[in-house]
Amino acid sequence: MTLKEKIAGRKRRTAKIILLLFISLSFSHYEVMAQIKAGTGKSNITADSGNINDSLYVKTLVLENGELKIAIITMDVVAIGTIGNIPDDFLHDVRNEIEEKFGIDRDHVLVSASHNHHDGFLTGENSLRDDIRERTVSALGRAILNLEPVKIGVGTSFEDRFAMNRRINLKNGKVFTIRHANPNMPDEEITGLGEIDPEIGILKIDRLDGTPKAVLYNYGCHPYTGVPNKGVTAEYPGFASRLIEEQLGQGALAFFLQGAAGDITEIMYKDVNHPRDSEPFGQMLGLNVLNRTREIATCETKRLSVVNKVIYLPLRSDFASNLNALEMETQILLDSLRSTSLNLKTFLPLYLKYKISESYPSYYKYLYLDEEKKGTEDFKKLDESNRRDIDKYIRNIHIMERLSHIREDIYWLKLRKELANKTGGTSIPVEILGIRIGDFILVSFPGEAFAAVGLSIKKMSPYPFTFLSAYSNGYIHYAPDKEAFQKGGYEVTNCILAPEWQETYEKEILRVIKQL
Repeated sequence: MTLKEKIAGRKRRTAKIILLLFISLSFSHYEVMAQIKAGTGKSNITADSGNINDSLYVKTLVLENGELKIAIITMDVVAIGTIGNIPDDFLHDVRNEIEEKFGIDRDHVLVSASHNHHDGFLTGENSLRDDIRERTVSALGRAILNLEPVKIGVGTSFEDRFAMNRRINLKNGKVFTIRHANPNMPDEEITGLGEIDPEIGILKIDRLDGTPKAVLYNYGCHPYTGVPNKGVTAEYPGFASRLIEEQLGQGALAFFLQGAAGDITEIMYKDVNHPRDSEPFGQMLGLNVLNRTREIATCETKRLSVVNKVIYLPLRSDFASNLNALEMETQILLDSLRSTSLNLKTFLPLYLKYKISESYPSYYKYLYLDEEKKGTEDFKKLDESNRRDIDKYIRNIHIMERLSHIREDIYWLKLRKELANKTGGTSIPVEILGIRIGDFILVSFPGEAFAAVGLSIKKMSPYPFTFLSAYSNGYIHYAPDKEAFQKGGYEVTNCILAPEWQETYEKEILRVIKQL
């Protein structure tokens, strides 16, 4: 046998081995990767006492395809650690216990907060049960027990009736954030609003017989309007989920995943003329999701994947310069308060008098005419003096409002400076998670990403059904988009990240998406 023949025979044998190996691996993968199964569970995590309007829940969704298991946990709380009443070690302990008890890799567990401000966070009370970790693990255990084959469907809807961007564009090129902690800006200073993302991402999960098993929906808007009795409430996400579950029946659970809501708020949440109530907002969202869900077709799928990664986001370094600028502005404004003649008692009746009759505020018209005939100007000079004092008092009110904004900014900048300094470096480690369920792509961020960030991720993703689950697997405060840093506002002062964080995060999250 010639050398040429030997080489040719060797190539044929190698090709056969590769073919057999490929077939073997293909059948092995087919045997392992089976039809997706899903299981659900929930636990009430509301404290037993206090002013409770409606209950808070932790809900668990477990998905498996024979190859891997994934757990998605949603909670009616403000955050997963750092702020609020969820302990900082909660995420670590729960994931470890889930891995130990149920064999679900801790890196395959997503724990997401609805960012509900009415879980006791705003009142400074703890409205959560002490055994919240045990109840979370128990809910996941129940989800494991009712795992069953399911069909998957994906869709979107549109909702813009109750959400608005709370960052108000001003004539000076800056931004003011609507908050209870600050007075609103004068109308004449306002030029426009930022944008919202009105899209609702919907994952429909049906049993094989077509009955509903679960609905997972993603939408971005701060939940902090509350309810008229000022009690503990799961806010609009809770009302929406309850409506969906009641209408679907069959034991179906609705899972709300908060989106890029860092700069998005409910409308009218500073209304002082009517009792503030988020239930109508929840009903709007719930009916919207319910109607769209009924239109979404489901089918069997085996496609289930997850990618977990730790990335490093840059920390800001401009705390000192920003604080110095605010302190200087504070001193200038304080100095301008000198030479104020009126107090509140004299200002209010005087102001009303000059508004009721701008031409003849100090007396009836006939005395003004009498002075004019006699060539005197006593009332005219009085009015000029009073108007100067009124204008000065009004300017002082605006200065007071600006000072309240500045003091808020200084307060948050100092807190975030302290937090950034504790890291001892120039960047912070952040865990990001990507999950694929059929055609549904979910990526996480552990903070308050702006709507522009969520929209950017959707635009760059190669998949049409891509959604951002913010407030997930931790909490690192606000994360404005790069353009927002130039305009300022509450969210920028309450942020530890440098503007470059967005580019880093988006680049890394795109890599995660492409691996799913």
